[in-house]
Amino acid sequence: MTTPKPPATEQPTLRREAAPTIRDVARLADVSIGTVSKALNANGRLSAETRSKVIRVAAEIGYRPNDLAQSLHRSKSMTVGIISNDSFGRFTLPIVEALEQQLADEGIAIFMCNATDDPARERQHIDQLLGKRIDGLVVTSRRADERSPVGPLPAGLPVIYVYSQPADHAALSLVPDDEGGARLAIQHLIDGGRRRIAHITGPERFEAVRLRHRGYANALSEAGLKARASDYLSGAWSEQWGREAVAKLFDGKAQVPDGLFCGNDQIGRGAIDALRERGIAVPESVAVVGFDNWNIMTEAARPPLSSVDMNLSALGREAGRMLIAMIDGERAAGTRRLPCTLIVRESSHPVTRQPGQL
Repeated sequence: MTTPKPPATEQPTLRREAAPTIRDVARLADVSIGTVSKALNANGRLSAETRSKVIRVAAEIGYRPNDLAQSLHRSKSMTVGIISNDSFGRFTLPIVEALEQQLADEGIAIFMCNATDDPARERQHIDQLLGKRIDGLVVTSRRADERSPVGPLPAGLPVIYVYSQPADHAALSLVPDDEGGARLAIQHLIDGGRRRIAHITGPERFEAVRLRHRGYANALSEAGLKARASDYLSGAWSEQWGREAVAKLFDGKAQVPDGLFCGNDQIGRGAIDALRERGIAVPESVAVVGFDNWNIMTEAARPPLSSVDMNLSALGREAGRMLIAMIDGERAAGTRRLPCTLIVRESSHPVTRQPGQL
């Protein structure tokens, strides 16, 4: 006797609703397919009423144009590549965030790659980005020093270096005005009544260190003050160096500074700590200004640290604006230095002091 088999379980059929097409938009808007294409691509001669109607219908039914087809039609992918070696993101993230917003307003998306100072990895990322038919490339870094140009690249591909500079000075590079930022800090200290201002900074191999030192020295000279060699100390980018530099400037010295201009905020925070340990009041006896305006450092310092802001977001916005113009055919080259701003906090507030008081 054969045992009857149980009836086969019927598998549910998965149905996927068809995505709206350009034909659906044309039918519902009662226009031709060509009119829909013109309205959605913002070209051709159409009345404002017709264009608005087509856009409204497309939005109502959820129609999304085929990006690949559009890119082939207009010879643009509406994408941009970003190459960075700033693994921590301290400098790159504010730039990229502003850049992305600027490009998004024009319907341009970004692909971001981290090369981590590895030339082979950078080359691999560039090849992948070129395979996506990017319309432009942005190169950024964790420091603004010169680097080897990326490449080889297709002729005519717009490239912008942001917070980074290529050895090829014919390329376009956007960087902060380090010298101008230093001038802001020194002028602020002078306006607050400081007359002997020391400069504690990082390693001299960095261009930013040399430019900030030049701004410091020139600002003092223009105010009729002397930039003493003993008041300039170069070391590491660290809080520890800030503490060590204060010891060199203050311990056992008859003449000491009443203002400190620090090459970054880590040095500035270390300097404030060292002054407090010696019973030297900030800002009453010594005013302190840092550089970078890194909130993690400036707001955690006691008192909060005044600092020069490099306006990294402004760099990102300008890079986006320039890249859009270059994609549209504009040519640009050379190094452009964008202005910094000074954020004043308690560490450098002007104070009234008695004559001869430290």
